[in-house]
Amino acid sequence: MLEPFYLWIKAGHVIAVIFWMAGMFMLPRFFAYHSEAQPGSPEDAAWIARERRLLRLIINPAMIATWIFGLLLVVIISPAGLWLHIKLAIVLGLSALHGLLARWRRDFARGANRHDSRFYRIVNE
Repeated sequence: MLEPFYLWIKAGHVIAVIFWMAGMFMLPRFFAYHSEAQPGSPEDAAWIARERRLLRLIINPAMIATWIFGLLLVVIISPAGLWLHIKLAIVLGLSALHGLLARWRRDFARGANRHDSRFYRIVNE
């Protein structure tokens, strides 16, 4: 049923993964800069807004699209073998990292950041 759309679904999956990874590389860099701002300052408020927009407008939709397109690909090609299990483990790990980044963003928004700029720069590498 979905076989005629395989290449379109695969393209959507690749594009979504690229957006998801780009956002997840960008957010810790934002955190590094944000951690240098004084809490409650206009700069702090600007970083909170930027981080929220990045997460809500790019990273979250890209993760959802990645999962949807990926699951559709699994349905279309019905793969067997170890590679699917490895890939799913990696995607689950990336989803967990996504959740951790979202938690750190909420901590910044509440003024409860516990890490310094150096920590976020290391995470970004």
